[in-house]
Amino acid sequence: MAHNTLITGGARSGKSRFAEELTLGFGGLACYLATAQALDDEMEERIHRHQFRRGNSWETIEEPLMIPQTLARIDGIYSVILLDCVTLWLSNLLLSCDENDPGCEEQIASHVHRLATTLRGMSTPVVLVTNEVGQGIVPEHRLGRLYRDIAGQANQILAACCDHVHVCISGIPLKLK
Repeated sequence: MAHNTLITGGARSGKSRFAEELTLGFGGLACYLATAQALDDEMEERIHRHQFRRGNSWETIEEPLMIPQTLARIDGIYSVILLDCVTLWLSNLLLSCDENDPGCEEQIASHVHRLATTLRGMSTPVVLVTNEVGQGIVPEHRLGRLYRDIAGQANQILAACCDHVHVCISGIPLKLK
């Protein structure tokens, strides 16, 4: 069984950079499992900046929704896998279901539980990046509050199943577990 690591923190806290350094420290062939979708010019530019910073040291797989299935499929192929990022994946799941459906939150929770189960069975270590979205103001709109709640619950589930958990604040990683 692999040792998995969750890295959390606020926006622009240094999470991805720390996760990339940690991942490359494993040596061997690293996989970057990207959940972002370039749905507008600004997001496309963000993705390009991340790719440029990473350079050619990675094999990249872009998958916005089927994360547990993709991890299971590529287990054993790479030395380590970096999943960046969980909260974008949750956003993709939320936007793919009807937010007014009372079962939407439970559907997403089942995806998160499936991810936790997959992580526990992996032979390849996985480093996961996620955001702490609930430390700011309460969102004004229902969709924002739903997303905040889903992300908070997902982070708790994933932190419980990971062997190591770090939080990044102002570019400084702190080990929590």
